[in-house]
Amino acid sequence: MELSFIDKKIPAAGILQEVATGIFWLRMPLPFDLDHINLYLIEDNQAEQEGFALIDTGIGTQQTTDIWEQLLQTINKPITKVIVTHMHPDHIGMAGYLVEKFRVPFYMSHDEYFVGRAIAAGARGASDWQDEQYLVRCGISTDEIATAKKNKKDSTGVGRVITPIPLQYARLKEGDTLAIGNNNWQVYIGRGHSPEHVCLYNANTNILISGDHILPGISPNIGVYNTEPDANSLQQYLETLPQFMRLPENCLVLPSHKQPFYGLHTRVNELINHHHEHLNNLRTFCKQGKTIEQCLPVLFKRKLNSRNIFFAIAESFAHLNYLYFAGECSRELNAKGQFIFTLK
Repeated sequence: MELSFIDKKIPAAGILQEVATGIFWLRMPLPFDLDHINLYLIEDNQAEQEGFALIDTGIGTQQTTDIWEQLLQTINKPITKVIVTHMHPDHIGMAGYLVEKFRVPFYMSHDEYFVGRAIAAGARGASDWQDEQYLVRCGISTDEIATAKKNKKDSTGVGRVITPIPLQYARLKEGDTLAIGNNNWQVYIGRGHSPEHVCLYNANTNILISGDHILPGISPNIGVYNTEPDANSLQQYLETLPQFMRLPENCLVLPSHKQPFYGLHTRVNELINHHHEHLNNLRTFCKQGKTIEQCLPVLFKRKLNSRNIFFAIAESFAHLNYLYFAGECSRELNAKGQFIFTLK
């Protein structure tokens, strides 16, 4: 089954677009190259209360707050549950605001909840020598490291775009079912893009809410970051994609970016093949030792700006770590303190 998009108009920011009976697509703006996130509201009529369960919340900015305030007046129904697929700011950013406003349950997986709280809290005075070591080992130049340190010093951090995360959550685990209205949604866990990413599948309606784990047209960032330089993120991602091949090929997929689509199996295979193509290219390129930074042109053909280069570095690191932990290449430090990856 070829990948195809639903025949629905992309909603403007703050406008609801019904994509299936009782399920509404909502877009919120983002101040990045990827300039939007998709959120979903699901009718959750229980007992005498009519409202919506919400999947993801938008980034915690004043612009998003203003859109939410206007939207809530328009729909004139409460939010009954706040469900967050993972801890990245565009997903969890407004969760605290909405949970506080409606005093409703807040659902996340264990790892996503606590990593989200840790990242929002920031370094709290911890030394940043390990951050600098990470950049050196990635092969970043001295000038670029100095710029990165200055930008970090001038920034107030990720916490500035995440409203205070609720102090209580309800845990979502692999294989759980979550009741929303008259339907049960099964929890699937993806890894690699984030620690314990939640996807939800409803067998009655044949709908998968895929979050960032499965996106059409683009691959989610699979990176190795300064917090865990020995992570094998790409292996985790590739291990948690095939489970979705067991779902019906013709299910409707509701992703966090781009458009809802059909052709789940096709897209899963495309994502797997995409990363294996990158790995094959690196196997050829690293026959003679390369730094992580030197591998960027192999993985990225587009021009990288000062913001997305660090995501690209993390992605390059993830692919090289995959080869290293598979025993296909060595990873050694050179005299400059940079990692050199060499195919065995």
